[in-house]
Parts: sequence; structure tokens; C-alpha cells
Amino acid sequence: MNMYKIILLLLLLASMGCSKKPMNYYYLNPNDNLTTVGRVTIIELVDHSNYPQVSGDITNALYQELQKKQVFGLTAIDQKDLRWKSLQLSVDSEFTIHQLDAIQKQLHCNAILVGTITEYQPYPHMSIGLRLKLVDVSNGRLLWALEQIWDSADKTTETRIKKYFKNQMGRKSAGLRQELVSVSSLKFTKFVAYEVAETLQPSGLY
Repeated sequence: MNMYKIILLLLLLASMGCSKKPMNYYYLNPNDNLTTVGRVTIIELVDHSNYPQVSGDITNALYQELQKKQVFGLTAIDQKDLRWKSLQLSVDSEFTIHQLDAIQKQLHCNAILVGTITEYQPYPHMSIGLRLKLVDVSNGRLLWALEQIWDSADKTTETRIKKYFKNQMGRKSAGLRQELVSVSSLKFTKFVAYEVAETLQPSGLY
């Protein structure tokens, strides 16, 4: 079992008694400041759901929300990009030194953000599951990792959706927007991407 899977297992075990704080399902390396990372390349997420067309939408939403945080420079490429395809890497495996060197040379970045869509369901029961990791390509160190499922029927998720739209759109339109997010996959995806981006604070605070 590689380090990435061990960390995610520890996160899952720790979260079993913390159901009221679902966004505790992430790891941020305490020895690294993300503002010093430099350039990050996000690879289009691998889709393990029954809706392969959503990988582009979710990756694009993540790219936009991460750009807004301005923590590091960001470039996005899709799975069909020849630079990525030529590496023939599995995002669920721990990268070797040779693979990290090849990533750095091919993509000209300091870190790589990769992951998997583990679950996706459209209206009327929207849910998105993600497994993500940010890896320093100079040394293979895991900088950040997250594994989470967002379920629109979950009460804590509903509360966070309401808070999200109040912050984004203003109190007057919050009710209407909250209803919209439950029936729109794109709106729900933006909410999920926003929550992911919030965990990537330089200090690790959320």
C-alpha cells in the first residue's frame, strides 16, 4: 500500500467520529507552504463513474476555483494531451523518481494535481465523489490529498450549499440559487469545486 492510500485510510478512520465536519476528509502537509510550490499542472480527472462526459466539466470547475485562490500558478491539460499520454502513468499509483523526472520535463511544472471521479449521480439525487492528490515532482512528496463524497440529499451538505450561495450571490437570491443547485449538475459541480479549493489554503485552515 503506497503512502497516498495510507494517508487516505487514516483520514477515513479519523473522520468516522466527525460526521458534522465532512470537509475534514483532506490532508495538507504541515511542512510545506503551498504558496512556494510554483507551477502546478492539473490533469483531467480519471472518471470511474457511469458518466464519462463529466470529467471535463468537473476538472474545468476545479481549475477555475483553484485559480481564484491564487495560491500557485496553474495549468490544465486533458487526458488526451500527448505530453500526458506519453508518460503512461496511473494516477492511483505512487510515482517513481524516473516518472517524476519525466513529468517535470514533459509538463514543465513543480507539482502535479491528479485524481479520480469515484462517483457521480445527476438529478434528482446529485452526488459527486472525488479522490485527489497534489504531488511535488521534484521529490515525490505528497503536498495535499482529499477523498470525499458530496451528496445533495445530505443535511450537512444542504447547509453548506445554502452558506455557499449566501456568500457568492447575496442573501436575497440565496433561496432561489439553493434550489437551482439541487437540479443543475453544473451548479452542484461549482459548489463542489469551491469546497475543494477552500482546503488548499497555504496555512491549511478551512
